[in-house]
Amino acid sequence: MAKNQKQQKKGKQFTGVKSSGLIIIACFVLAECIYNYIFGAPSHFVNGDHNNVPITGDLLGTVYKGGFIVPIIQTLLLTVLTLSVERFFAIKSAQGKGKLPKFVEEIKSSLSKGDLKGATEICDKQRGSVGNVVTSALVKYAEVEEDKSLSKEQQILAIQKEVEEATALELPMLSQNLPIIATITTLGTLMGLLGTVIGMIKSFSSLAGAGGTDSVALSAGISEALVNTAFGIATGALAVISYNYFTSKIDTITFCIDEVGFSIVQSFAASHK
Repeated sequence: MAKNQKQQKKGKQFTGVKSSGLIIIACFVLAECIYNYIFGAPSHFVNGDHNNVPITGDLLGTVYKGGFIVPIIQTLLLTVLTLSVERFFAIKSAQGKGKLPKFVEEIKSSLSKGDLKGATEICDKQRGSVGNVVTSALVKYAEVEEDKSLSKEQQILAIQKEVEEATALELPMLSQNLPIIATITTLGTLMGLLGTVIGMIKSFSSLAGAGGTDSVALSAGISEALVNTAFGIATGALAVISYNYFTSKIDTITFCIDEVGFSIVQSFAASHK
């Protein structure tokens, strides 16, 4: 019965979006639309022709001149933003309703009094991945306590194993999609560098063209180089910040689970001499 209740709680918990490939495709489509219909709108260019130079001071037209690399970097940027929002809600759901430090202290306080029922009620209020793991450990605590066929060492090992298994089921969901963000930390910068190189090649090609310097081609090449550099660096920086932030949150959750798990084992060992 307790197991069924636990499964129901898990069903209400937001664990994140598993179809990250669909998110990337959707971001690419959106990036193409933004690039062609917003950045490439005729109103941003001289004589309403996107083949001409952008109107002086028009940032969107300048971004459009970044070339085909721009929507690729935009896709990476939108993917980071989307997955960051998705991870925020997933990890917030995993933490549960209350603050984790307070939850840990309340569980430790209940365990020190030998109040398993009170500890279980605290987990029911907290919910989330942390609450699920602690609930599993408390259920196992009660089970091994009634099983007189097990030695004390076997009982302690059973509780430890339950904590490890419950943790192994919960934690992978927290780091879901983070590898994609980690990849974009490097990929975004590399795409910006690629756009810069392509832009500089166009610039030097215009300088080497017959009949003198083509100022339009030269400015387009420089724009492509600078725009892609800026976009690439911004995307990579945002991805680094996002990855480190969520990794820190997961480490905090892991630490809290380990602390409570250790407290449960110590409480059992102290009360069953």
